[in-house]
Amino acid sequence: MHLKNSRHHINICNALQYSPNYTLPLRFYFTSQLVFISLNFSKKSIVEFSLFLVAIIWALNFSVVKYSLTEIDPLSFNGLRFIFAAVIIWIVLFYRRQLFVIPRKDWLPLIGMGLLGNLVYQGLFIIGIDYTYAANASVMLGTIPIWVALISHIFNLEQMNIFKALGVVAAFAGITFIISGGNNTFSFSSDTFLGDLIIIGAAIVWGGYTILSKSFLTRYTPIQFSAIMATIGAIVLFLIGLPNILHLQWTQISAAAYGGVVYSGLLSIGVAYLIWNYGLQTVGAVHTATYQNLVPVMGLFFGIVLLNEQLTFLQYTGSALVVSGIVLARWKKRSDPKVAAADIKGE
Repeated sequence: MHLKNSRHHINICNALQYSPNYTLPLRFYFTSQLVFISLNFSKKSIVEFSLFLVAIIWALNFSVVKYSLTEIDPLSFNGLRFIFAAVIIWIVLFYRRQLFVIPRKDWLPLIGMGLLGNLVYQGLFIIGIDYTYAANASVMLGTIPIWVALISHIFNLEQMNIFKALGVVAAFAGITFIISGGNNTFSFSSDTFLGDLIIIGAAIVWGGYTILSKSFLTRYTPIQFSAIMATIGAIVLFLIGLPNILHLQWTQISAAAYGGVVYSGLLSIGVAYLIWNYGLQTVGAVHTATYQNLVPVMGLFFGIVLLNEQLTFLQYTGSALVVSGIVLARWKKRSDPKVAAADIKGE
C-alpha cells in the first residue's frame, strides 16, 4: 500500500519532520503498530477459543447430566448443582463491584421470572433428559431460537423474515424425524417419546423466558440479572430437592457423578455464562451466536461417542434439519447487531 494512502501517513510525516534520523522514528512507529495489532489479535484469539470452549462445555453437559442421573435423582441433582452456580456468579459479581438494589416494584416480576426460568424450565429439562437420549435432548433444546422467533411472531413482537420462516419449517420437520425415527417401534407411551416432548416443552418455556427477559436487561446488567435468577433457582430447587437429598446414599455415589454436579453447576451454568457475556462485549453478538450453533451438533456427537447412544438414519437426518433450522432462525443482518444481542442475552 502506498504511504500517502495510509491513514497513518500524517503521523509518520510528523515523526520524520522533527528528527534528522529517519530510521529511529520509522522503526519505533512500525514496531508499536505491530505490537498493537499483535495484542488485539491475541485478545481476539483468546476470546474465540474461550467461546469455542463454552460451546464444548454446554454440549458436553447433556452427556454429563445424563450419566450423573444414573446415580443421583433429578431433584437432588438440580438442587445441588444450582448452589455451585449461584456461588460462582455472586463471587464474580462482588469482584466486579456490581452490587445493586432491587426496587420494590421489581420483586414480584423477578420472582416470577426466577420460577419460570428455574422451577419450570429446569424441572422440564432435568426430567426430560432423564427419559430421553442426551443426543436427542441437545438437538431438541437447540430449537430455542425457533421458539423465540415463533412466539415473537405470534404476539407481534418481531415479524419473521423468510430465513426464520424456513428455519421454523426445517426444525419442525427435523423434530418429527427425531421423535418418530427411533430404533424401537414408535409408541406414544414410550419413555423416549415422553422425554422428547418434555425437552421440547422446556425449549418453549425458555423461549418465552428469553423474550420476557429483555425488559429486565435494560435495567440490570447480564451478570446482575443472572445472579438474581441463580439465587432464586438455588433456593427453590434446593428446597424442592431437600427431601430426596436427605435420603441420598452419599457413599454409594461415584466421584464421576459428584463431578457431574460440580461440572453442570460451576462450569455449564456459572463460568460458561460469564465467558459468553464477555464474548458478547468483545467480538459482538452476531459473531458470538455462531458458536451457539455448534452446541446441538457437538451435543449429538458426545451422546453417541461417550454414552454409546444409537440413532437411526432418520434421526440423523432430523438432527441435520433441526441444526439447519437453528442457523436460519438465528440469521441476522450485520446492520442490526443490537437485536441479536437482545436475543442471546436471555438464553
